[in-house]
Amino acid sequence: MSAAMQPDLLLAATSTGEAVTFWVLGPLAVIAAIMMVISRNAVHAALFLAAVMLSLAGLYAVQDAPFLAAVQVIVYTGAILMLFLFVLMLVGVDSSDSLIETLRGHRVLTLIVGVGFAALLMSAVGAAVVGSDGTVASVGLDAANEEGNVVGIARLLFTDYLFAFEITSALLITAALGAMVLTHKDRRHRPSQRELARRRFASDHPWPLPGPGVFAGHNSTATPALLPDGTPSKDSVSPVLQPTPGGETNQDGRPAL
Repeated sequence: MSAAMQPDLLLAATSTGEAVTFWVLGPLAVIAAIMMVISRNAVHAALFLAAVMLSLAGLYAVQDAPFLAAVQVIVYTGAILMLFLFVLMLVGVDSSDSLIETLRGHRVLTLIVGVGFAALLMSAVGAAVVGSDGTVASVGLDAANEEGNVVGIARLLFTDYLFAFEITSALLITAALGAMVLTHKDRRHRPSQRELARRRFASDHPWPLPGPGVFAGHNSTATPALLPDGTPSKDSVSPVLQPTPGGETNQDGRPAL
């Protein structure tokens, strides 16, 4: 059998479900990856990356790799990426911040590293699908999954690639420690309870301010608390919610809608 007929046999062996899944999730992953790169908002880029990861999980599932599909959804998409997204939403990264080049030449270096990574990935895929005789076939896939996908991955991960796995774990721990060091704020002087009490009694309001809506007819945050004489206390309402000069107010002191 000639090598030219081998791709036709591989195409014929592909089931209809696999073909439909590939043609649905493949373009979706490519479009989401392009939008992730060109997006100027970090939160939007993270959401597009989540779409790429979920598409890859579906492709892993149709290729009889349930362990990789579960890890892709549970670990990468559900844990790491969502944690990264929550940090972005809490810290608040503006779209203009990503356009500021803080490190000189990092864009060119990123392009070089990206091209090198793409070449490495293409060579790895080529070595996996092209045999020694030049035919297109899955090299070693049947032998690796002989005992099952999960057992095959565990055997390779903790035997042949154990050193690389340990180096990766050490790298992740180092990255976590580096993030803690960079975000740590060293407070050389922490005020004691005596100093905090002196600052409080030296201010204009040594006593706690009443909460909004206390002794009032409504419990809204825009309703000022009532003083013992029945007058509203403006200090109990945030300055954002206080009525503007000349604005209409209700009988209880709330801004009129």
